[in-house]
Amino acid sequence: MSEAIYEPLNFQRLTEEEQLRRSEEFLTTMQQRRTVRHFSPQPVPFALIENAIATAGTAPSGAHQQPWSFVVVSDAQVKHEIRLAAEAEEYESYTHRMSDEWKAALARLGTDWHKDFIDVVPYLIVVFAQRYGITPSPISREGGGDQQFKHYYVDESVGIAVGLLIASLHQAGLATVTHTPSPMNFLSRILNRPRNERAYVLLPVGYPANDCQVPQLERKRLNQIMSVV
Repeated sequence: MSEAIYEPLNFQRLTEEEQLRRSEEFLTTMQQRRTVRHFSPQPVPFALIENAIATAGTAPSGAHQQPWSFVVVSDAQVKHEIRLAAEAEEYESYTHRMSDEWKAALARLGTDWHKDFIDVVPYLIVVFAQRYGITPSPISREGGGDQQFKHYYVDESVGIAVGLLIASLHQAGLATVTHTPSPMNFLSRILNRPRNERAYVLLPVGYPANDCQVPQLERKRLNQIMSVV
């Protein structure tokens, strides 16, 4: 077992005034974040996508195994193939799988099985969770092949990374929607992903359409989500 190697922490202590200013600015920015389903086809600088994914990659993870992969899709044909597969699963969900209670909860959002925004946005970011790791091993006479090793806290780690990804996209002036058609096996097939990965979330990314509207919703107040002990 290898020993831990340490290095000095690169940390800048801020004044309380600067801490509060940054905290309030970020809160104000994130309070303006909304899920968007009506997008513009206007191109997005690819550097914004790269920076957002690099930011997601700074997330903490179980045993620092970083069990995530981010696939960026811009090809129109591939996007359309994903749309057709997603709509097929969503149609089944809305017509057969969802309970009446579930559909009632979604009613105020005005969603249905149509996902035309997948064709419209300039980019899709598909996040995959690596259920276990794979390391190449020398091929032996018996066949050999790759070796598997366990990943820890995969869902928790990928969830944190996705949160940072969404925050970074919004901070850069972009909009997205967290789309999770179920099941999502078609994403692994279409994008030819390795066997240890499973699709976690599909994020269409772009600018909102000029006439974009969103449902009138209220977030819970701070005293409804925070307790002090």
